[in-house]
Amino acid sequence: MQYGRFAELYDGFMDNVDYGAWAGYLTGLMEQVGAAVGRPPKRVHECGCGTGSLTIPLKKAGFDITASDISEEMLAVASEKARRAGQRIVFSRMDMRRFSLARPVDAVLACCDAVNYLTSTDDVLRFFSAARAALGEDGMLLFDISSEHKLKNVLGNNCFSDSRKDRAYFWRNTFDEETRLIRMELEFFTERERGLYERFSETHIQRAHALEELTELLKKAGFETVLVFDAFTLDPPKPDSERLQFVAFGKN
Repeated sequence: MQYGRFAELYDGFMDNVDYGAWAGYLTGLMEQVGAAVGRPPKRVHECGCGTGSLTIPLKKAGFDITASDISEEMLAVASEKARRAGQRIVFSRMDMRRFSLARPVDAVLACCDAVNYLTSTDDVLRFFSAARAALGEDGMLLFDISSEHKLKNVLGNNCFSDSRKDRAYFWRNTFDEETRLIRMELEFFTERERGLYERFSETHIQRAHALEELTELLKKAGFETVLVFDAFTLDPPKPDSERLQFVAFGKN
């Protein structure tokens, strides 16, 4: 299972990520594309929102945002975080491969490797097509991926660990060259009573998508223009870029 029990520990292990800056980067991209097409984005939907760490700052930035995820556990954390932050956000459980919205939005987002979790080109195309259908005129799709370089050469066939005061994890990866899938085996230990720890495990599988492959699938789904950046910049991707940011848009 992916993001079951892990949901309750996720934010504690991701405390080195500046989500405010990340939300600012996405805001800048949406505003620039909106200015280019003459339609500044207002209504946004985020797929694979996780614990809402980007949803909430985007809401604070003034976007009318809704969000969805396939993990009930992640959504429960996100809803509670939004409540504590004083932000009213509708979170829904949906599979991003077949999500649908009652009203068109100006932008669809899928951040933090959500597209890497789509492990076949058919699944990716389903998501891109669902996003195209959910967008209004001049709408845009923004998503990021961990690059082929990162999954194969940085994470692939490697082990990692992180130990905190009351929690720890051990993370072992196996990368398959033929399928381009990385299998992530995670073991968690969380303190329940002083000196007593509970152990549980999760398996996560991601795919190393090729830039050219994703561009072709976006065009097939109906997006006319595809921009790709070295994430968090406006620079073109480099061979050793670890995260790629895509922005796709086009007329309905």
